[in-house]
Amino acid sequence: MSWASSPGVRRSMRSNKRRDTKPELALRSAVHALGLRYRVDARPLKGVRRTADLLFTRARVAVFLDGCFWHGCPEHHTVAKTNGDFWAQKVSDNRRRDRDTDAKLAEAGWRSLRIWEHEDPAEAARRVREAVR
Repeated sequence: MSWASSPGVRRSMRSNKRRDTKPELALRSAVHALGLRYRVDARPLKGVRRTADLLFTRARVAVFLDGCFWHGCPEHHTVAKTNGDFWAQKVSDNRRRDRDTDAKLAEAGWRSLRIWEHEDPAEAARRVREAVR
């Protein structure tokens, strides 16, 4: 039995991209324009299945671009009308994993930077530059 409420929903959700989304490409472009170079979609810690959207290995900074729906943005998150309990638990689990990721990175001497998908890419890029410096 599928978790999706209908075949159309399943098709739609499966078509969501894991990387190279419009907000991610805009952030990468803005960060690159500031002269910073980075790894894309990389794991900062070996043996830990957590992937940063941008990774600055020398500076030990991991940047995560979080989607408003998937990570429960306090400003833009909407509650799913169908399968509400499933999606509420999914977002709650994502947020718990985000906190765990940040803690693991901090323990290993990394700085974790979280950016919401709705943030202005130029402003977010400046925050990334400050973190890297």
